[in-house]
Amino acid sequence: MADPNPTAQGANSASASSAAAVSSGATYKAPTPNPALRMMGIPGLPKKLPSRNWMIFFAITGSFSAAIIYDKREKKRATARWSKAVAPLAREPITNPTQLPRKLTIFLESPPGDGLRVAQDHFTEYVKPILAASGLDWEFVQGRKEGDIRAAVAERIRRTRQPDTEAKTQEEIVREIRKKNATPEYHGVRGDIVIGRHTWKEYVRGIHEGWLGPLTPPVLPGPEAKKVEETASADGIEGEKKEPKPEEKPEEKPERPPQPPPYNSTNDYPTSSLPLLIPAEFSPSSPIPFPHILGFSNTFIRLRRFLNRRYLADDIGREVAAVCFAAAREYREDADLTRSELQTVLEHEERDWPKAVWKEDSKPKEGEKETTVAPKEKIWTSPIVLDPRIAMRMRRFEIRPEEEARAKEIKVPEEEIEGWIKGSIRSLYRWAVSKPEPNPSSLDE
Repeated sequence: MADPNPTAQGANSASASSAAAVSSGATYKAPTPNPALRMMGIPGLPKKLPSRNWMIFFAITGSFSAAIIYDKREKKRATARWSKAVAPLAREPITNPTQLPRKLTIFLESPPGDGLRVAQDHFTEYVKPILAASGLDWEFVQGRKEGDIRAAVAERIRRTRQPDTEAKTQEEIVREIRKKNATPEYHGVRGDIVIGRHTWKEYVRGIHEGWLGPLTPPVLPGPEAKKVEETASADGIEGEKKEPKPEEKPEEKPERPPQPPPYNSTNDYPTSSLPLLIPAEFSPSSPIPFPHILGFSNTFIRLRRFLNRRYLADDIGREVAAVCFAAAREYREDADLTRSELQTVLEHEERDWPKAVWKEDSKPKEGEKETTVAPKEKIWTSPIVLDPRIAMRMRRFEIRPEEEARAKEIKVPEEEIEGWIKGSIRSLYRWAVSKPEPNPSSLDE
């Protein structure tokens, strides 16, 4: 039988539940917040952890951020340690104030498939801080395309072999002025810093070309002479006609001078004779690692290298410190005497070069005319060919064991390598601690 008064029964149940809720609310006691957090103005901590997806996101983001921050701090520590190791060189007294200081030569070139800015940033980040701490002076020899360093090194050597030339460079003019003023040159080990395997190949090729090649440029067949004859004949035919008035053209940016061709080839080394005034030892050199890889498929390799830059900074710092301390040795040979250290140094970097670098120049493309000019020498993709007479005169900088041990004992303060956030917190804490407490008597007044 149905309930005769369902409305009254529902009202009774609702009033009973509300009374139970009121009684339970009256007996509920809120948890007491942490007094330490309340004094610092921090609200109560949440009662539960975030969801699973948020926990995964926070874990991955935090781990990656911690890896980046740790590697950046240790990279700064390695660079600062080697900078402090060479810093005593800058405080050495000058024995002869009129003598020119020691000057190093930095060889930079655009890496395969990229621009010169990448090489400049690599020098600024890893090499420059140590050289600046040592107090040494340096100059740049930069190349934007393959063959520029080879041509610059060879031309420098040829000018030392034949100093009496009509065309003088700015450096030679300054040197003559200093000679007239009786300014003594620096007598000692100078040194060259070569950054990257591609630059090293051109550096070795340029040394061989400069010392084993001729002093006069080779006569290469080319269309230049034909163009001159055609221009002269055209001027003779049209000489009787009235010359048109030349139109004014806007000033164009001057083009870079063409790269001079090599004066010899690697096949000419055995038949070339050494100059009479060749030194017994060349200026020592130091090849500096320059890992550089491109391409989307190499993202994980680039990420791994990005998270391990502290090891690269330590290796480069050791090499640059060896240049500053000016201790050199001969380039060693392999155990089987088949290859020299000159040929194998930084050889692993060739695996990172783009595939387009290894493609040989084939026939001219459609629309391009064949020329009689000799093809451009491929230095990057060719093996390093050595002449024993030149290789035995080359030296490599190497740090002494006692200098390396002293560098490892250097402790870099945390304040020199900390980031902006940690430094701001530290400065804020010091400001709060050093702030004088108010005088109670002044407050009463």
